[in-house]
Formats: sequence, C-alpha cells, structure tokens
Amino acid sequence: MNKKQLSERDICTKYITPALEQAGWDVTTQVREEYPLTRGRIIVRGKLHTRAKHKRADYVLFYKPNIPIAIIEAKDNNHTVGDGMQQALGYADMLQVPFVFSSNGDGFLFHNNIASDGVIERELALHEFPAAETLWQWWAQHRGLNDQQNALVTQDYFSDGSDKNPRYYQLLAINKTIEAIARGQNRILLVMATGTGKTFTAFQIIWRLWKSKEKKRILFLADRNILVDQTMTNDFKPFGSAMTKIQKRQANKSYEIYLSLYQAVTGNEEDKNIYRQFSPDFFDLIIIDECHRGSAAADSAWREILEYFSSATQIGLTATPKETKEVSNIDYFGDPVYTYSLRQGIDDGFLAPYKVVRIDLDRDLTGWRPDKGMIDKYGNEIEDRIYNQKDFDKALVLEQRTRLVAKKITEFLRQTNRFDKAIVFCENIDHAERMRQALVNENADLVAQNSKYVMRITGDNEEGKAELDNFIFPESKYPVIATTSKLMTTGIDAQTCKLIVLDQRIQSMTEFKQIIGRGTRINEDYGKYYFTIIDFKRATELFADPDFDGDPVQIYEPKGDQSPVPPDVPDEAEAGDGIVYPEPGEDQAWAGVEEGASVRRYVVANVKVRVAAERVQYFDANGKLITESLKDYTRKALAREYASLDDFLRRWSRTEKKQAIIDELSEQGVFFDALADEIGRQSGKAFDPFDLVCHVAWDMPPLTRKERAEQVKKRNYFTQYGEQARRVLDALLDKYADEGVAHIEETQILTIAPFTRFGTPMEIIRAFGGLDRYRQAVHDLEDALYAG
Repeated sequence: MNKKQLSERDICTKYITPALEQAGWDVTTQVREEYPLTRGRIIVRGKLHTRAKHKRADYVLFYKPNIPIAIIEAKDNNHTVGDGMQQALGYADMLQVPFVFSSNGDGFLFHNNIASDGVIERELALHEFPAAETLWQWWAQHRGLNDQQNALVTQDYFSDGSDKNPRYYQLLAINKTIEAIARGQNRILLVMATGTGKTFTAFQIIWRLWKSKEKKRILFLADRNILVDQTMTNDFKPFGSAMTKIQKRQANKSYEIYLSLYQAVTGNEEDKNIYRQFSPDFFDLIIIDECHRGSAAADSAWREILEYFSSATQIGLTATPKETKEVSNIDYFGDPVYTYSLRQGIDDGFLAPYKVVRIDLDRDLTGWRPDKGMIDKYGNEIEDRIYNQKDFDKALVLEQRTRLVAKKITEFLRQTNRFDKAIVFCENIDHAERMRQALVNENADLVAQNSKYVMRITGDNEEGKAELDNFIFPESKYPVIATTSKLMTTGIDAQTCKLIVLDQRIQSMTEFKQIIGRGTRINEDYGKYYFTIIDFKRATELFADPDFDGDPVQIYEPKGDQSPVPPDVPDEAEAGDGIVYPEPGEDQAWAGVEEGASVRRYVVANVKVRVAAERVQYFDANGKLITESLKDYTRKALAREYASLDDFLRRWSRTEKKQAIIDELSEQGVFFDALADEIGRQSGKAFDPFDLVCHVAWDMPPLTRKERAEQVKKRNYFTQYGEQARRVLDALLDKYADEGVAHIEETQILTIAPFTRFGTPMEIIRAFGGLDRYRQAVHDLEDALYAG
C-alpha cells in the first residue's frame, strides 16, 4: 500500500484512529471525528443568502462526554506531519483546550500549551500518543484542581440519548461556570447573545450541580410567565417531579428545583414577600434569567431576594449586561466568566444577520413649528415652539407622519412577503394603537380576510396579549404585524420575525440590543435566515457605539419615493402574568402642557410629512461604516491590492478563472453590485466588474458587457473552430453579455438552454476535442473579451 496515494480520510481510518485506540482512548465516548464547531456565517446578497464554509475539526478528544481536552488535525501523507498545526491551533483557541496534535499518518506533532519543561512542540511516534488520563492529570494539575474540585468539573452532563449536543460556546459557558463554582466563586455572570441558548446552558449547569449534590435546592428566577412556562415544558423537563413553579403565593418546601417569577415572590407589603417563608439558607443556588432587568439595581425587588439568600451561589444570565452610573451587573456579579456576543453568533452562523433600512422623514430632520394661535384636531391651542423628533408621538402627534410610516412598512412587505412576521416598536401605547389603525387601513384587503392580520400587543390590552403566543409560534399564520411599545422588547422568542420596525427613540444600548435580539433567531424550516430593520428614528446610530458588538450586513437609506426594499448589494436585534408594564409616566407625555391640564398630547391632522432624500451606506470588510463616497472607498481598496493598471491587467490576464479575482476583491470590501448599481444608474448601462475596476481606480472609459461581446464578434474570432463549437462560443458570448463572466466559466452552463440544443455536455465538449481544449477555448474567449 502506497501511503502517498491515501486520502486524508484513509489516513484517519488506518493510522490516527488505531493510534488513539492503542493509547486507550474509547472511540465511542471520547473521540469525535469531523466535529462541527460553527455552522458557517449566513451571507446575504440582496434577497438571496448562502452559508460560508463552516469550521469542523478532524478530531476533538474528550476526557468525558462534553469535556473537551485536545484537537487533532489530519492531513494526507503528501503533507508534512506538522502541516495541520496552525489550523488545529485555531480550533483549539475556540474550544480553549491546551493539547493540540497534527498528523499525516507517519506520527504526530504535539503542541502542549501548558508544558512544564518549556518545550511546547515535539514530534511523537504513532505508538507514543498520550492516554486520556495522562492529559487530564496534566491539565488538572496545571489548573490547581484538588480531588473534590476535579470530581465536580468532571460531573456528567444530562443526555437523553439523542444527537443533541451543546454547541462549542455552550460547552465553554457550562464548563467555566462549573469550574468557577468548584473554586468557590459565589457570584457569577454569564453573557450570551439572545438566541444562543441561555436556558439550555442554565439547565446543564443546574443538572450537573444537582446530580453531584453540590447544590441541593435551586431557584430559577425570571420576569415573564411565558419564560417560566416555556422553560418548564422544554429545557427543564428532565427534572420531572423534583421541579415546581411557585405560584398563588404559596411556598411548598418539598421540592428541589423551583421556578418563579420574581413578581410572584415579592410585593410592596411585607406579607406579600413570599420568599421570606423560606429560610435564608434554604436555596444554595439561584439562577437569574435576563438579570440586566433589575437584579443589578441596588433598590430593585430582584436585589431584595438576592440579598436575602446571600449565602446561595448566584448566577446571572444576560445578553446585555447593564452598566450605567446607577446600575451595574458587573458591580454585583463580577466580570463575566464567559461572553458569547451577537457578533460571534452571527460570524459562526448560529444567529441571523440583518440589513438596516434607514428612512428619515422631513419633519423629523427639520422640526415643525405651529402658526401662532394654531389649534389641534381637538380644539386645543398648540404651544408655540419648535417640535422635533423627540416630541413626535409624545408631546405632539402628526397623523400624516403615522400614516406615512405605515405606508412605508406596507410597501416593504408588499415587495417582500406580506405574511412575514413584523414587530413595530412605538413610543407608547397610544402610538402603538394609532400605528395599528394606520396599518389596518394600509392593509385593508388582508384585514378583511382576518382581523388579526395587525394586532396591538401591549401590556394594557388583554386581547393583544392573548395573541402573543400565536405571534411567536411559527405554525400560527396570524397575527402577522404586531405593534407594541415595551412589552415585546425582551424574552419573546419570535423565531420567524423577519422585520423589525423602529419608530421609537432608543437611547439605551441595553434596550437596543434586546430589540435587535427579537430577530436574530434562525428558523430554516420557515425560510428565516436574516431579517431587516426599518429605522425611522435614527436608533441604528447606536451601531457606531463602541459597546455595540454586532454590525448589520447592509445599511440602506432610500431617497424620496424609492422602494424601502434594499437593492441587491453584498454583505459584510396581573403582576404575576410576568408582563413588564411601562414605567409610571412612560405613557404620559405632558411636554409643553401645564400640569392639571386635560391635554395629554396635541394631535395635528393636516401637516404634510415626506420621506427626505438620503444616501445609501455600506459596511466594509471589517464591519465599519463607510462614510466616504463608494467610488473613493473602492479606489483606496484597489490601490492596496494593485500598484498600477498594468499590475491589475497582468493579474487579470494570468488568472484562469476571472471570478476568483472578483471574489477576492469582494472579500477585501469592493462592492461590485453597489458600484454597478451606482455607475449603471448614472449611465443606464450594465458593466462588467473588469470595467468597473478600471473605471473607478484608473479612470478608464468603461465598456458594457454587450459592447465587449460585439467587439469579439466583429473580429471574426470564431473562424478557427468547427461549426458546432462556433455556435457554442457564440451562445457563451450572449450569456456573458446578459449575465457576466462568472457564468461562462463553469461547465454546468452547458446543461441549460440554449446549450442543450447543441447536444449533451459530453457531446459539446467532444466538439472542442475534450475537456482541456474546451476550457482553453473559454480562456481564449475571455482573453478576446478583455483585449485592448
């Protein structure tokens, strides 16, 4: 057997796996081959999407299931033994394991990140691979774990026998939390972006601590009824009869796992503080879900509970740690033991990316001042001052503004899918009701079929709240559009929400991230891979805040009457019912009205509002907003890649597949679709990427694809070929003129019309004298297209 002829898979099967078995590794429980780490970022181009290549380790070795300890990267025997090391080190960084191996079947290169003798890398023979117990002892010793701590950090995970395994970042969150508790840490903060499985992570933490008897009585606190109920029936179901929900203000002390709304165990009066029926040391573990919503505030009801049970280990879960002068999660819990951000979730392909459509309205930008003595719709004299965006829908209602926002939302849905779930965030309950009415009128045809097409879902409205589950459940067709103010900002698992509309001034980064989180879940069964934010109140300017960690793939600002749908440009959010009601005064906008007066807000019906003309903005390859013109930005990007026009032309001519250069430049942040749109809009013509590059970077006059194709035909270029080959090349030229160079470079094009008229792909290739000659003919055709 010639080892050089074996594939990478063969090397794994014949050499690496046997070496592991010889070293005592259990292949069924300790060795995972082709272990998936990420799913591959979702790349959005216009209305289309694809996934980037996902990261997958050839081998991940586990001391026990879900406790990773080492990575092996395999290569075929044409590589050296260490050729896979750098790739493996990248995977090891993700899983945060200290032992890394690379192999080509001859032996192993061993990278020991915690080597005590200072030799980090050494070669090992196949029979010298270390045993699992050896590696674990080295690591436990390095971390200073004693026998008791070691027993806890190796406690088994829950497994139902299915293929559901924690994702790599969930493993890290769980294992780091368990280790922190083993070391005696009693206040722990876990930061995980919305949609990344915080509750499943919490379940595994609780399960391992409970099964090890390290923690015997556990309290899980949330602030929404729906969150508690979902948790009990889904992730926490394995706790079975050991679990109860605290309700009706009764404290039954015969259970081990307790779930509760914090509102259900606290109250303004002492006798309503049900938690005091438990002794202060009753619970030894408390998990606080969405802990940014109160536990950080020193005077909150959450803090009251936490301080009463101060001897318990307390774990705060949040997507958005709250850090202000008055409120601090980190001040209470300490620095996070682990953070998995929105940006990481999008990059790994576990969360949906999003586009932003920014629509500025003229009155929002310039403000509005009433004429002296002007009265509103209800006969109230309007205070004479300039009203601007922060006043609209609070101190002053411009009815035509509300109608225009509803019209733009409807226009977007008509051009995409009118049954895509949408949430419209409004300033207050009154604004949400007016927006509901405006959307009903804009969508009268669908509302006539089902009145629940548009619903107001706010804390004061029982009919709306009753539809919240139906909005969330993917199987429920209605409601489609939900208008809200505060109720749906957090804790709502709306997997199929594809449109989020911001008609609310948002000043808090915490609230902004929570709203974005309503759309970041992916649901492939229902075609949800990305979502769109339509922003009327400039809330997305918070993207520029250094604390924001998940930039959009595209920002689009339509001009005037332009469609709100972005153009196709490349890529790169009873108190016991658990409702958080608006803060006192949140819905009472009295600005400009004396106290005691009967006017809550002025309502003006006849002031015209229009969409202001704005520009399109893009993000560069590093996720930073481009503020200069698209042409200037592209010119700089090209100058970094090519010293001169001749340098570019040489590279273009030498490269067998031109699409490779186009893809490479796209990765460097050259927006070919956007350039084609901008330059084409000015001239009304369709240009090739080659011409766009030469025109933008070196001011060469561009030719359209059609002009290039006609030039080739005029040169009688085809005379050197037989009749069938000439007809194929002529059709390839027409395809180039219509669709561009990428399409003619792939042999799959021979399987579609008009090529099917010339024979099967094999017959066509034979007409050129074989596959190599066909490819050469296409390459020569491209040379002819770009000559001169």
